[in-house]
Amino acid sequence: MKKKYRCFALFSGGLDSMLSVLYMSKLGYKVLPIFFKSLFFGPESALKAAEQIGFELIVHDISEKHLEMLKNPRYGFGKNMNPCIDCHGLMFKEAASLMKKYNIDFIISGEVVGQRPMSQRRDALNAVGKLSDNKDLLIRPLSQKLLTDTIPVREGWVNKEDMLDIQGRGRHRQIEMAREFGITYYQNPGGGCLLTDVGYSRRLRDLMYHDMLNISFIEFLKLGRHFRINDNLKIIVGRNEKDNDALTNLAVNEIVLQAKDFPGPIAVLNSMIQPAEEEIKIAASLLLRYCNKAPETSNVIYGTKFQLHQTVEVKKMSPAKVEEFLI
Repeated sequence: MKKKYRCFALFSGGLDSMLSVLYMSKLGYKVLPIFFKSLFFGPESALKAAEQIGFELIVHDISEKHLEMLKNPRYGFGKNMNPCIDCHGLMFKEAASLMKKYNIDFIISGEVVGQRPMSQRRDALNAVGKLSDNKDLLIRPLSQKLLTDTIPVREGWVNKEDMLDIQGRGRHRQIEMAREFGITYYQNPGGGCLLTDVGYSRRLRDLMYHDMLNISFIEFLKLGRHFRINDNLKIIVGRNEKDNDALTNLAVNEIVLQAKDFPGPIAVLNSMIQPAEEEIKIAASLLLRYCNKAPETSNVIYGTKFQLHQTVEVKKMSPAKVEEFLI
């Protein structure tokens, strides 16, 4: 009886990864989609995409390893803070480490030769393989006819003639395949990673420069307005009620500030050391600038764990000074 080979499919939830799973499954392989989540991309869209095509998605957390890689990616960054080649290499490496647990024979992905300028050039695909330490077990079904044979092809587990030869940035063939498989919705390619966002990348770069790169501070990056007071101190001010709620949930041991007698945003301090009294006054003054109903001089309360029992009276910071601190 012919063995039914099992493969991991690195699954982003985008059209190419959906097609790779469905195509290999149609050829008779047992395909297990797997998503690697980090601090910068979550599994929500991928879970919906997997459900749409009728597959259960394995979600594996690589946050700590991804953060360590981000400090010094071997192949550098893309346009912003996205180390795409190193990121894909890490995912393949993690997938390889889980192969024995799930009784997996080889790994596939939806990568297409030449589709993305940084991570899907031929040399970049080879680099991803090198970083994974298991490049000889990788198959890219949508482009494998154009790529060097790996063990699954050489050993006859995968028939190269069954593989496809899609290349370039055009997506006509993928869209036609989507129709054939009955896929009615798919997310835009390359979406979902915060490291490709200009504003987010600027904030992350600031953390790295000031040696404040830890999971706790990173969680705040996607919320509110961010201000750098000095090398040790950052202030995050909520933009709206939704931000305030999210900041409230995140602030565990951080100092929180709020106007005492007027509605408005809250502020959270990110600091490597205990902020000095003068620094808290600066933060209070900055926060007050965003409390429209407060007078020019007013009281701000502050404390940790939302025990806001301390009070400081300050003047609203000038708009020019606020702009000077803005990250």
